[in-house]
Amino acid sequence: MALPLSILDLAHIGEGETAADSFAASVALAQRAEELGYRRVWYAEHHNMDSIASSATSVLIAHVAAHTRTIRLGAGGVMLPNHSPLTIAEQFGTLETLHPGRIDLGLGRAPGSDQQTMRALRRSPASADSFPQDVLELQGYLTGETRIPGVHATPGKGTDVPLYILGSSLFGAQLAAMLGLPYAFASHFAPAALEEAVAVYRQEFKPSAQLAEPYVIAALNVIAAETTEEAEEQFLASKRLRVSKFLGRGRTFTTEEADMILDSPAGQQLVQMAKYSAVGNPPEVKAYVERFAEHARADELIVAFSAPDRKAWMRSAELLADVWIGDQQ
Repeated sequence: MALPLSILDLAHIGEGETAADSFAASVALAQRAEELGYRRVWYAEHHNMDSIASSATSVLIAHVAAHTRTIRLGAGGVMLPNHSPLTIAEQFGTLETLHPGRIDLGLGRAPGSDQQTMRALRRSPASADSFPQDVLELQGYLTGETRIPGVHATPGKGTDVPLYILGSSLFGAQLAAMLGLPYAFASHFAPAALEEAVAVYRQEFKPSAQLAEPYVIAALNVIAAETTEEAEEQFLASKRLRVSKFLGRGRTFTTEEADMILDSPAGQQLVQMAKYSAVGNPPEVKAYVERFAEHARADELIVAFSAPDRKAWMRSAELLADVWIGDQQ
């Protein structure tokens, strides 16, 4: 039986779009994903990025949840050092109370921003050092077994919102294993340590009240189209956009300039970030996803649809579901 399939919605604000357009697209994608049989949709916390609209992650989850019925929704993830554990417990306790049985809370320790933005968030560079303790404090608020005497999350207490540790290194793998929590690896943009991190997590995993056996969610990029050529064109367009996003420093490049940069060492680093990308027609995409699932030793796959064109973005979700989820129904 094929693995469960989920979506990482990057809440992209396309060229000529507004944040409102991005939110409308996120609602449409989640509604279609619900119809197609995807397990969950996650949104990631980013700050000070003109092209990403998911900075207020819990608010976006609430909006999408109000426009869907059954699909699970969550953070993939909340950058916990940016917040107090009590605040996040209250936010996600509220979400779980409003939408019972549908809310996930993935946790990361990266800033989700640059150094200047980190200061604007009132975050210290040392904040990440307390990440393991913060996870435990947050977990206590959600289970009702608070680690801070006399302090409780309302809403939150007793909601048992499931926690997931996100990561792209051995640190997250070891922490998830020690705490007995599911582990989601960000291989859609940080592929280097995937195999080693998953091996460490599975080897060191200790059962917990939340989870009896290791559970790995592995991320990859997908661009599916009716033809291989169309998918390859979309993939090239997405790589050109990455050049402007990561190397442009406020400027955009012509296609010729972007292609020249992609051939440079800095450009090749960007290309390597998208190492795990299924690009092609539906049979080709299915075959790649099958190989990736085995390679990642995954229990679930979470997909970032990286086509920059909105219609192609939605079509990727439909075509992948046809060949992956549809075959099980």
